[in-house]
Amino acid sequence: MIVPTAGLYKIAYGKYAIGAYNINNLEQTTGLFRGCIDSKAPFIIQLSRGARKYADKRMLEAIIRTAEEIFPEAIFAVHLDHGDEESCYDCIESGFYSSVMIDASHEPFEENVAITKRVVDRAHAAGVSVEAELGMLGGVEEDIKVDEGNACLTNPAEAVEFVRRTGCDALAAAIGTSHGAYKFKGQQSLHFEVIDEIQKRIHGTPIVMHGSSSVPISEVERINAAGGKLDPSARGVNENEYLPAAKLGVTKVNIDTDGRLVWTRVHREFFRDKPSEFDFRPPGKIFMDEYAKFIAHKNGKLGSAGELPNMRKALEKSAAVVAA
Repeated sequence: MIVPTAGLYKIAYGKYAIGAYNINNLEQTTGLFRGCIDSKAPFIIQLSRGARKYADKRMLEAIIRTAEEIFPEAIFAVHLDHGDEESCYDCIESGFYSSVMIDASHEPFEENVAITKRVVDRAHAAGVSVEAELGMLGGVEEDIKVDEGNACLTNPAEAVEFVRRTGCDALAAAIGTSHGAYKFKGQQSLHFEVIDEIQKRIHGTPIVMHGSSSVPISEVERINAAGGKLDPSARGVNENEYLPAAKLGVTKVNIDTDGRLVWTRVHREFFRDKPSEFDFRPPGKIFMDEYAKFIAHKNGKLGSAGELPNMRKALEKSAAVVAA
């Protein structure tokens, strides 16, 4: 069941974080739904501009609609990840999306405010919520590339002004994470002091954590053992920091890179071990199972595992109140 993103935020805020997972194809979608049903967790499906070009937005929307029928017990929202104005308006007008993200974080503060406000006005008129970004994460994700020298943490004082002036429903903040598989070097940690200060200033507004993959060393080692050449020193976010961050208002956690590592590991190992194989379906089946396990594990770390029954009751109660 597709539900408003804002409804998920309201119920989860301050208690646990909802996993926001990017999909690009059938196998990812199936594994995602299976993993969330197995772990009894609500979730957010994210479609990036790159994914909408790769698979065609109509194809992805049809896959999601079909998955919704196959897994009727699932509760999830559909979100545009890292949109520009054009893609945000397209998604808003489609009537399919629960929320959109306008990413104008690369612009000066005033221009970011102006662009975000335009998108918020259009989205709210259609009943769609908006995520915006303030501060800049380092790293690479699709067409987003920010070197570490230009990355900057979100200023808590600017955050409260930004939310007030734009009316955005959620704020993606730069709090120590990084995009892509080539993340931190050595031991790193989230800037909890920044998260705490932001929450105090915009209390009640969900904070979104981008670049939240953990880049497990076990996945990197297995990929490299099967012919890959990933940097073995790359590190991501410590999974044990997800829930403490959620208690401070981080309500949506974006995880993409780790899922790609699972895909790469499964396919590299399969064709290494079976070099005469050419059917792509056997490794696809393995990936769906492995991805489902991966998703269930992440939901456990986020604190959302087991929350599906409570989420359903809360949403039903909210709907009953509105109907009355």
